[in-house]
Amino acid sequence: MTITIVGVGLIGGSMAITLRERGFADRLIGVGRRAVSLDKALSLGLIDEKMDLEEAIEVSDLIVLTVPVDALKEMLPGVLDRITDRQVVIDAGSTKEKFLASIREHPKRSRFVATHPMAGTEYSGPEAAVPGLFDGKCTVFCDVQDSAPDAVELVKRLYETLGMRIVYMNAAAHDLHTAYVSHISHITSFALALTVLEKEKEDKAIFELASGGFESTVRLAKSSPDMWVPVFRQNKENVLDVLTEMIHQLSHMKELLVKEDFDNVYKLIQQSNEIKRIIK
Repeated sequence: MTITIVGVGLIGGSMAITLRERGFADRLIGVGRRAVSLDKALSLGLIDEKMDLEEAIEVSDLIVLTVPVDALKEMLPGVLDRITDRQVVIDAGSTKEKFLASIREHPKRSRFVATHPMAGTEYSGPEAAVPGLFDGKCTVFCDVQDSAPDAVELVKRLYETLGMRIVYMNAAAHDLHTAYVSHISHITSFALALTVLEKEKEDKAIFELASGGFESTVRLAKSSPDMWVPVFRQNKENVLDVLTEMIHQLSHMKELLVKEDFDNVYKLIQQSNEIKRIIK
């Protein structure tokens, strides 16, 4: 199995480590915009060689696109133009509906399987790649009815090799749910970091008090804007919907605090504790 990974960063690099370790890939090729990142991926042993995209497509069985979703939307039609009926293309993007609509009528649409492995950290680049990143996590397959059965089967084996469980959704449902469980977490973290950084201008001691709770809440603010601005752009309507609800909840909590209505603050916190049913 020869696999090309376009964008050998956290996700692509971590895939490469595990697919090699578990015998799924015989040859791993890296493609990317920045030569320095590819050289780093080579030096770390994530890939066996680097190539231009067109050259890599020629020799690959499977092409994995782990690039920001704006770049994915631009790149994918050209990749599909170049593949044969034996090759398979997948993505790992955090939004689906808009770019899938753009390739709906493409003659090679069936050779593409839309996936979203729900795993990651706040770090980026080849040096962020780690073994075991995907073990026990969920990956979403979107609109599989538009993909060829043999392509879906190959990609299922890939994600099973990575140790992931598979959930099937349509693109619209995927984008809505990821807005609630992923995208809002990042926006909240960015906003909290900006709040504290602004306050820190007045009181330099604030970070001396920061401990585990603050660190775990704000760590996503270290995530790359190159990745997240395209996500917010392509999933704007769903993100705005969840952000409106978030602002409503914050405003309600603020109102109760102003009124010193701590009985109802207590009840809200009790209600929020129900999240334990979902997150253990």
